Amino acid sequence: MATTNPAQDPNEYEEKHVHEVYEQIASHFSSTRSENLVKIANQHRVHSSVVADNLSLPHPSSFFDFAISVAVVHHLSSHLRRVEAIAAILETLRPAVKSEQGQLDPKNVGGKALIYVWALEQKTSRRGWDEGDEQDVMVPWVMKTQNTHTANEEPKTFHRYYHLYRQGEVEQDVAEAGGRVVESGYEKDNWWAIAVREE
Repeated sequence: MATTNPAQDPNEYEEKHVHEVYEQIASHFSSTRSENLVKIANQHRVHSSVVADNLSLPHPSSFFDFAISVAVVHHLSSHLRRVEAIAAILETLRPAVKSEQGQLDPKNVGGKALIYVWALEQKTSRRGWDEGDEQDVMVPWVMKTQNTHTANEEPKTFHRYYHLYRQGEVEQDVAEAGGRVVESGYEKDNWWAIAVREE
């Protein structure tokens, strides 16, 4: 697993080490992940799915009751871009309701966002990362050929950029983005947070 320090333009870096890699592995990757999520979303009449730039979401402001961001924010190559991505998600959420006295209604905190990012603390996983390891890494994706005529062909390895979040970091990024974490935790090598807009 290679480590990296993205010193070049973040757009170019992410294009090369995230977008281009996922374009090349899409058929292999989507058969187990994203394709199924899009199919599920499209089965429901009131839902739709869209592929978009997380830094420039095509959704109206203050509109959603709930937003989900799984395995996206950790692909952005700078702290500032990760905070901007979270801010863009929070901007789409319905704001909290205030009483006539200007107090927040505890029963109506507004829209919520669920944000999942890869954790640095994965010492019991096959990857073995833990506190003290590099947080900006290149993670291999090995794609084996499925064509029986090329059985002797070597698997091709692609390297994807990830920022591995340490404990408490996603909460800090939410706060910097103008949000407040209402619940957070760790699950299957990921840190997650449910956040609302700070009013």
